[in-house]
Amino acid sequence: MNYFIFIVKAAIEDFKKNKTQTFLTSLGILIGVFSVVILTALGLGLKKYIDDQFAQLGKNSLFIAPGKLISGGSFNAASTFQSIKFDNRDLTKIRKIKGVIEIAPIFSKQVVAKSFKKTEDTTIIFSSEAFFSINGFNIKNGRFFNKSDIDKKSKVVVIGPKIAEKLFGQADLALDQKITASNVNFKIIGVLESKGGGGFGGPDYDNYIFSPYTSGYIFNPQKNFSRIALKFDDINFSVGEIKELIKKEMLKRYDEDSFSIIEPGDILQAVNSIFSVLNMVLVAIASISLLVGGIGIMNIMFVTVTEKTKEIGIRRAIGARKNDILYQFIIESTILSVLGGAMGLGLAFLTTLILQKFFPAYIDVNSVLLALGVSSAIGIFFGVFPAKKASDLSPIEAIRYE
Repeated sequence: MNYFIFIVKAAIEDFKKNKTQTFLTSLGILIGVFSVVILTALGLGLKKYIDDQFAQLGKNSLFIAPGKLISGGSFNAASTFQSIKFDNRDLTKIRKIKGVIEIAPIFSKQVVAKSFKKTEDTTIIFSSEAFFSINGFNIKNGRFFNKSDIDKKSKVVVIGPKIAEKLFGQADLALDQKITASNVNFKIIGVLESKGGGGFGGPDYDNYIFSPYTSGYIFNPQKNFSRIALKFDDINFSVGEIKELIKKEMLKRYDEDSFSIIEPGDILQAVNSIFSVLNMVLVAIASISLLVGGIGIMNIMFVTVTEKTKEIGIRRAIGARKNDILYQFIIESTILSVLGGAMGLGLAFLTTLILQKFFPAYIDVNSVLLALGVSSAIGIFFGVFPAKKASDLSPIEAIRYE
């Protein structure tokens, strides 16, 4: 044990003499470990964010969408291409199903929204008053539109905080103001609390505008819906029972492969499977820098062997074994890797603390163990070759080396 402590101390003393070289050698590992850990932290944060978003939907929410959902949470491409459109007949039939509490038809339109100050591109989602409770929205100022607004086809909107700020300078100033969307005038009756989102291709509801679906018929004369959301009585009905009742009703008009009844968990599975693969790819790309860092350490260790050739010869001449020389250089390369890994880990922690102000990224224990384990393994692996070269040197030839 004392022998290894002596070698470690000797290695650290050598590193202190060449601080710049030591730092630059460890830099490759530092960058690699930082990249892997920070991408893992972002992946974990993204999963948590998605889970939190879907938790707001509740276990008693269902969505009816065109196309056939297949295993793994993706849609059949052919069925989606030939997708159907829902209409008021579907809405009426589903609303009458025993156990359905709330229902929200949904369609959307890309528009240019104008206030007296600015013009912005945005999306209007047309739906019923139930849309907000089904999707877990909260109002900040004003009110949601209600059944009366829908019956009267009122030209009113509830607006997300980001688009409100863009159009009026401050979100709080948007209430009771008027906007024009594709030459149609609307009055703002409510401003939403921030819901977040918008990253990685997801919907940024804070940048959306919401209006009664009957008011949107001016843009949608066919009166079709792209999807339907609903809440059901989960006390007296199981999700399987409700899905079967809805399916039975829908099959009276559509083929089985032309629509899907989706639970939030199905969507969550689809999203998580996509981002899991994406995260693995990103981590694999980041890991290349670990390989580059390992090669850098190997090169430096070969240079070190050359510089210490005479020293190695003298040590061998006075009794040092091949294994002593081998251990010396393996330990030096391992320390360089662990040092780089520790610095990369520390930098990743600091970066994560900053990111947490904007995104729920976090580092778990597995990431820490993986970072330190991989950096140590790289040091040992890439240190073996120059260490083997050093231990195989002939004492006489090494002493004569200039």
